[in-house]
Amino acid sequence: MLRVRGLQKSYGSGTGTVEVLREVDLDVGAGERIAVVGVSGAGKTTLLHVLGALDRPSAGSIHCNGQDVFALRGGELDRFRNRTIGFIFQLHQLLPEFTALENVMMPQMISGTGREEAKAPALSILDEVGLSHRLHHKPGQLSGGEQQRVAIARALVMKPKLLLADEPTGNLDSGTSEEILRLLDDLHRLHDLTMVVVTHSEKLASRLDRVLRMEDGSMRQLTISPDSLQGSGDSL
Repeated sequence: MLRVRGLQKSYGSGTGTVEVLREVDLDVGAGERIAVVGVSGAGKTTLLHVLGALDRPSAGSIHCNGQDVFALRGGELDRFRNRTIGFIFQLHQLLPEFTALENVMMPQMISGTGREEAKAPALSILDEVGLSHRLHHKPGQLSGGEQQRVAIARALVMKPKLLLADEPTGNLDSGTSEEILRLLDDLHRLHDLTMVVVTHSEKLASRLDRVLRMEDGSMRQLTISPDSLQGSGDSL
C-alpha cells in the first residue's frame, strides 16, 4: 500500500540547514496499522505531513497504492490527496463557522460534488461515528471527543485508502481517549483501512499492528512488538 524510500526533508535556517527527516525507508501493507513513536522533535509530524502530500520532501520517493505521489503536480496532486488520503489532526482543524454536517461535507464539495449530493455520505459516516444527533451543532458547541469524531468522519467521508492520524487522542481525557480508540478499531475493521498513526500514547500504540520509533529524523528500522509496551508507562 505504502512504499517509502530515502525520504529526506530539510529546512534552511539562519544558522544553516536543519535536517528533519533523514533517509527514511518504510513499507506499510494494505490494511496494516502502524504506530510511529518518538520524543518531541524526532520528525514524526513532518513525516506524516510528507506521507500525506501536505509537504514535499527534499529527496526520496513515496509510492501509495502504486502511484508515485510526487510525480503528480498541481491539481493532480490535490485530487490524489483528496480521494486517497484521510488526515486526522491533533487539534481537529474543524471550520468553526460550519456545522458538524457541513464540516464533513467539505471534502466532497472541494472535489466538485454538489451540496445535496454530498449530504448523504456525510450523514452516513456521522452516523457511524455516533453523531447523528449532533449534525447541526458547530464545533464550539461540541465536546472535545465529539469534535474528534467529526474530524474522523471528515477524514473518512471520501473513503480513502490510507488514514494518517497525528496524536488522535492527544488532547482527550482517558475515558474519551478509550472511546476514540474503540471507534478507530471499529472503523478499521469496517473500512479495511491502512493506518499510520503518530502517538505518544502507549495504549494506542499497543493496539496497532506494528510500532516504529523515530530518532533524530531517522526510522532506524527499530520495530517494537506492541506486547512489549504493556506496563512500560503511559507515554512513549
